[in-house]
Amino acid sequence: MKRILFTFSLVATLISCKKEAETPKVIYEEGKTKIAVEARDTSSIKVADLPILMEGTKYLIHPVGDVRVYDSNSKVYGSSKTNQVSYAISNYNRFEITGYFDNLNFQHIDSTTVKPLTDKKIQIQTATFLDGIATKTKKQIIVYTLVDSDTNKDEKINQNDIRSLYLSTINGDRFTKLSEEFLELIDWNIVEAQSRLYFRCIEDINKNGAFDKNDKVHYHFVNLLADEWSVEVYHPN
Repeated sequence: MKRILFTFSLVATLISCKKEAETPKVIYEEGKTKIAVEARDTSSIKVADLPILMEGTKYLIHPVGDVRVYDSNSKVYGSSKTNQVSYAISNYNRFEITGYFDNLNFQHIDSTTVKPLTDKKIQIQTATFLDGIATKTKKQIIVYTLVDSDTNKDEKINQNDIRSLYLSTINGDRFTKLSEEFLELIDWNIVEAQSRLYFRCIEDINKNGAFDKNDKVHYHFVNLLADEWSVEVYHPN
């Protein structure tokens, strides 16, 4: 009984230590104010989902990402285990693409030319077509939430890094970052009556590498009809 209790105590201690040792979202390096975006890794195996055509647009969108292999640990005759391969890169729900994918390729429905959104190493988490704005103003715009920098210095660009906000036109042009460096995106929304995108970000003002209640929230908006998407600051409180 003592051995069982000791084992349980040891496991609980290890779990507690693991939680305390979690990597922060930001690791600051003295003398650096901006983290460079990595070059794309050409050695990884990339696949594309079947194309998506947003309603009312003329551009096919091809989500691109890595083939994912899941170890099922299942035993079959002549083998100790098998691997399951997933070729699904993203999920699509009418006007939004979600997932963890590396890029989007754009192709006009009357063309064979395919153009990537960016040549930088990023992880896109959502790509949302602003259908309401398109109906009202004829401007076809996509909003992205994505990761573009290895802010926690673990040599990976993934959901454990700071999330940023971007815009582009429906064909991938004018790919523009809206949120500032080292500010974590909280959320965003559209006010169609103003043709504005509003968003909030949080700043790690005590530089502890985490975002919590002691940090500062910043409020911004963008005029979506402007020739250049310029971010404006506002103060609601």
